[in-house]
Amino acid sequence: MNLKQIFNTTQPIIGVVHLLPLPTSARWGGSLSAIVDRAEQEAVALVSGGVDGIVVENFFDAPFPKSRVDPAVVSAMTTIVTRLMELVSLPIGINVLRNDSLSAMAIASCTGASFIRVNVLSGVMATDQGLIEGCAHELLRYRRELGSDVKILADVLVKHAQPLSSSDLTNAVCETIDRGLADAIILSGAVTGSPPSLEDLRLARAAAGSTPMLIGSGASVENINSLMQFADGAIVSSSLKRQGKIENSIDPIRVSQFVETIRQDLANRSVQRAIDSMKIHK
Repeated sequence: MNLKQIFNTTQPIIGVVHLLPLPTSARWGGSLSAIVDRAEQEAVALVSGGVDGIVVENFFDAPFPKSRVDPAVVSAMTTIVTRLMELVSLPIGINVLRNDSLSAMAIASCTGASFIRVNVLSGVMATDQGLIEGCAHELLRYRRELGSDVKILADVLVKHAQPLSSSDLTNAVCETIDRGLADAIILSGAVTGSPPSLEDLRLARAAAGSTPMLIGSGASVENINSLMQFADGAIVSSSLKRQGKIENSIDPIRVSQFVETIRQDLANRSVQRAIDSMKIHK
């Protein structure tokens, strides 16, 4: 997966649009237009703050089914993604929770979205939705049948879950890439809003090799420079919300601060590498 080809940068910051409860979900409010309006506002806030891409997910549909979502959810997400792609020019991805990778692939392929996020591509995870099994075989065949080039970003030992297969991080990374054929991997903390440890990032980086690795949760202004020592990018949601609360809307000022923090750090590292190179040459 060539990150620069998709995001126009080798270290993308991907913001998340958390959709309000969709039709048939437990907290569905009865107005799809209100959901579309909120999604548009969130997307514009992320773009104005300077992110490199956007993930759209049915976050507020909890409690989630463990596999297939209702067709109304697929229809609503397709409508929303289509609208957002008309509104913004950034690459857009899809995450259909908890693990409906086929619906995500269908939505992305039909709307022209660039990538999907898959919570459990390989292995078996015990979650609050029950046991979720890897879907790599079905998903890769389905992508081929659709004639699609949508990229698969796969979580490794996903948050809010415990592995019933291998709990060894290095092995899980290798299997997700080599046997699950993920285009990129995602590493998160234990729950929403918590970052992965630096040791886990270091181990995953070594195991992933040239495959891109993204931070999947817990990135903030305070820790992003440290986390990016090992990662190729970050998917960010909670820390970009007003007051840092997941239920609030996106704060464009927080987005700008986050983007500026990481861009400045990357620029500083680039300068330092150039200085080090000159010293070695001398």
